[in-house]
Amino acid sequence: METSRRSFLKAGTLAALVLAAGGGLYRAVHAPAPQPFVLDGEARAALEAIVPAMLAGALPTGPLERKQAVAAAIAGVHAAVGRLPLAVQGEVQDLFGLLALAPARRLLTGVQGGWANANEREVAGFLQSWRLHRLALLRTAYGALHDLTLGAWYAQPVSWNAIGYPGPMPELA
Repeated sequence: METSRRSFLKAGTLAALVLAAGGGLYRAVHAPAPQPFVLDGEARAALEAIVPAMLAGALPTGPLERKQAVAAAIAGVHAAVGRLPLAVQGEVQDLFGLLALAPARRLLTGVQGGWANANEREVAGFLQSWRLHRLALLRTAYGALHDLTLGAWYAQPVSWNAIGYPGPMPELA
């Protein structure tokens, strides 16, 4: 029995449709529950390297004050992400997972020796390359890191003097 090209294409199309329908049905029945955002391990180390590069010039110059300010900004990022919808938290978790994965980190950021060994200049270079990248996905990832970091920093009253913000009006507080 010889199979014609037309019947082969029909069978292939039908099989693809059956597989797609089965996969869609499986995902509808077994949808994974979104998990809340967790910042730990290498993802935290990535943020510890990114925050000083993003806030260059805004951080205190003293080593202890600088370390405390970076820790407060990281805590602010974690809190801000925790208030986002679970689906968005999952996307941010995926971004930090990508940054934590060594092969992806090397390929996408150029940071070779891990986030703990990355210098501020190297991190600033990768951030700048993402900010201007031709791929919209990397520009969006940069925007997320930028907005989370600066939002967490300028949400702290300690940073308001540097930009001349007197704080919220007493009537609104």
